[in-house]
Amino acid sequence: MNITEGAELPPLTVTVTRENLVRYAGASLDFNPIHWNERFAREVGLPDVIAHGMLTMALAGRIVTDWLDDPARLVSYYTRFTRPVVVPDDGVGATVEFTAKVAKVLDDGTAQVAITAKFDGKAVLGKATAVVRS
Repeated sequence: MNITEGAELPPLTVTVTRENLVRYAGASLDFNPIHWNERFAREVGLPDVIAHGMLTMALAGRIVTDWLDDPARLVSYYTRFTRPVVVPDDGVGATVEFTAKVAKVLDDGTAQVAITAKFDGKAVLGKATAVVRS
């Protein structure tokens, strides 16, 4: 693990399926129909069922925790949701690509990591930033 400014973390690609959404809904108790009911999702203006925002955030956080020798070194994590991850019922799902790099090493022994999450070539998270202890 290289905690130097500009260092790139190993990329992470995750496929989100409808099964993942059902499992996440059960674990989080978030049964909002936009995550499982196509008709409802379309009625409220979405193109189809979408992944839970917090699931997308958790998957993005994995790029950092997988990279750290000890996930407890993750001090904080922040993001904004900018675009949904649409999950089709096609047996394939939605592919989300995550990249990250060390944006800044601070004097207090921490570093800021900038995370990018893309679905269909477009960002789905904004200002995703993790702070890690070196």
